[in-house]
Amino acid sequence: MPTRRKVNSVRVVLLVVVFILIIAGLGSIFVVKNGLSSTGNGDKEVVFTIENNESFDSVLENLKKEDLISNASVAKLYAKASHNTNFVAGTFELDNGMSVKNILSTLQDSTKLKKDALVLKIPEGKWAKEIAAEISSLYDGKYSTEEILNQWNDISYIKKLAKDYSFIHVDDLNNDNYKVKLEGYLFPDTYFLEKDDSLDDITRVLLDRFDVMYKENKKAFDQSDLSIHQIISLASVVQFEASKPSDMKTIAGVFYNRLDQGMKLQSSVTVCYALYDDFNDPKDCETNPEIDSPYNTYLHEGLPIGPILNPGDEAIKAVLKPEKTDYLFFAADIYGDGKVYYTKTYEEHLQKCEELGLNL
Repeated sequence: MPTRRKVNSVRVVLLVVVFILIIAGLGSIFVVKNGLSSTGNGDKEVVFTIENNESFDSVLENLKKEDLISNASVAKLYAKASHNTNFVAGTFELDNGMSVKNILSTLQDSTKLKKDALVLKIPEGKWAKEIAAEISSLYDGKYSTEEILNQWNDISYIKKLAKDYSFIHVDDLNNDNYKVKLEGYLFPDTYFLEKDDSLDDITRVLLDRFDVMYKENKKAFDQSDLSIHQIISLASVVQFEASKPSDMKTIAGVFYNRLDQGMKLQSSVTVCYALYDDFNDPKDCETNPEIDSPYNTYLHEGLPIGPILNPGDEAIKAVLKPEKTDYLFFAADIYGDGKVYYTKTYEEHLQKCEELGLNL
């Protein structure tokens, strides 16, 4: 049977433990409450910028550096618990009178972007000349379309870029037969630019996004038998050919099968790009297979000389990991619902084209 002294000792220990837990709990509450409160009274304004593809942790660290939050760890826990983790890239006006809740809410609201931020939206499949025209319009003619394209074709400028971007290989891009040397590398996304951005700034923002994609898939790029430039070239054809992302891997597989068997790709979309300024209607691509151009895969074996547009993430991944089939042909119901039909023999292909009302 325990003595009274031992019982008292146990009670003392328990009291101490309880006291410590209470203090710890109160301390934790204080830390959390303090970590979610504003760091000042609103007398300090900060122009805060979130870069395209900037990580969640990086944004919180930058908020801490600007003394807009006091505890990045507490802010991170709150953000995840409240599902406030999808920040909008761009520039915001914040102040130190804002709580963590208000800051996180603001950084997710595109309507709260600084008014002079310029939004450039590049959908998958755009040509470089279309992107250049959009940039020129966005900057009210500060940079002409011709000026932008000239920079994207300047090999001395590309050599400078190659020092900062490992995916740019000068030897692959140093070809005067290209329409635009940086075609294929101007990655589709929504970008938030500044009015005083230079052409170099704008170009690097687009290349930075490509770099993110490249690094995320570098292992697959390294394992491919194709060069980076060839992968992007094939992805651009897949992007143009596929009406739906679900078709991309199968179409990529068809092209690989044709390459493996020494067959010409015979992709009409490469004719579209070969026509370039003379391209007005998709039907032009079907009726001009004889146009003399290194992009024309009806005339030339293998891949087109270079990318024919700027492909998105799904098209590139489709080329990096194509679906393995025995198909050698495909045809899309361009006069109907756009469904793509795949066949193994030329005879089956002809029959399907006849059913779809396609002229070969």
